[in-house]
Amino acid sequence: MSSEASDKSSGTTRRDFLKRSAIAASAAVSGAQSIARNAHAAGSDIIRVGMIGCGGRNTGAAVDALTADPGARLVAMCDIFMDRIKARRDRLRQQMKDQVGVDDGHCFAGFDGYRHVIEASDVVLIANAAKFHPFHAMAALQAGKHVFVEKPHGIDPAGVKLMQRAAEVAKEKGLCLVSGLHSRYHAGYAETVQRIHDGAIGDVISIEENFLREPYVIIDRAPGLSELEWQCSTQYHFRWLSGDDVPQSLVHNLDRASWVLHNAAPVKCHGLGGRSSMTEPIYGDVFDHHSVVYEFESGVRIYAFCRTTKGCYNESSSTVFGSKGKASITSCQIWGENEWRWQGDCNPYQVEHDVLFKAIRSGEPVNNGDYMARSTMIGVMGQISCYTGEEITWERISQSDFAYAPKPEDCHDGMEPPVVSGADGSYPTLKPGFTRLLEA
Repeated sequence: MSSEASDKSSGTTRRDFLKRSAIAASAAVSGAQSIARNAHAAGSDIIRVGMIGCGGRNTGAAVDALTADPGARLVAMCDIFMDRIKARRDRLRQQMKDQVGVDDGHCFAGFDGYRHVIEASDVVLIANAAKFHPFHAMAALQAGKHVFVEKPHGIDPAGVKLMQRAAEVAKEKGLCLVSGLHSRYHAGYAETVQRIHDGAIGDVISIEENFLREPYVIIDRAPGLSELEWQCSTQYHFRWLSGDDVPQSLVHNLDRASWVLHNAAPVKCHGLGGRSSMTEPIYGDVFDHHSVVYEFESGVRIYAFCRTTKGCYNESSSTVFGSKGKASITSCQIWGENEWRWQGDCNPYQVEHDVLFKAIRSGEPVNNGDYMARSTMIGVMGQISCYTGEEITWERISQSDFAYAPKPEDCHDGMEPPVVSGADGSYPTLKPGFTRLLEA
């Protein structure tokens, strides 16, 4: 008996989740296109762009957005730190010149800055702490604005469900919602996946995913920062802001693996994780290694690994093993009975914005809500399995409303962060076998 059939009355089933996600990703309903066509400055060819988050990733997204459409103008920016906003504005002015029109009055610092950016913009680029991605995306879409939002699309079950609802709002309003899971916009990856689907490596037997690297975005604590400001300045290293490395980084790999398996969700997973060597205060409270095994109804298993430690072997790869050969998605190559290698060139970061602005101009909205929600939830279930040591089923994670405190809407300037360092300056981490996060 399948796990779905075992308890149809208890709540959201795997099939229900996938069905709702598919609805969220479908084309906008008839009549909604007029909203999309007019969701930029009325009577003007100018499309006003706003940035929520002024780190390196959103700065790159802004360059891609302005490159995608000569009529795009950056008009508003927000971040926790004003000095970061102005530094990024200066850099963007040098790169994109006349397309950057952000005056001092449209630079907004603090947790509430997103409201002002949304109000000033037609298109909102969201790439701040991942905790806020669903909340800010929903706010922008409810206000009638198109959205590009970086991965992950939630760091906990409650956040992923909010992003799923946001995708439905985008569909209802005829607005664009584009995901930063850029693999879907890489032409070589797409052709590799299609060849796998066409049988080039036979039946898929297993998939190995690796995202192994040194610690990233390490920032020394600047003098004078409050504890809250310090944690926000190095948000990748705090669980309540980033969700840790499985949903934060390995989500790209998991999205590719799910794509290979025809956008399937796993039945269950079990994970191992902890912190072995990156224990100094600068590394916050996240783990430095994770391993997750996902099992699918077909019997296929994904073996997924991520690590952020110094002095170790590094690898970034997505390898699919089949009955007639194997394929590397990231190198766009197939070995075995049907050897092949893609010879093209593609910048998926640029392509995703090209698609977004073309959709806005044409009035034919693009909505990535389907795989956004599913792939992120796959990452979240793996992370929670690593944190708790429990086997986590898709039904259980889909039914859960667990969220890391505080709620995004409750965060404000000057608040006390939910985690503080111990006497030695280091931050406590969760303990597999003892930690319990989901409801019983």
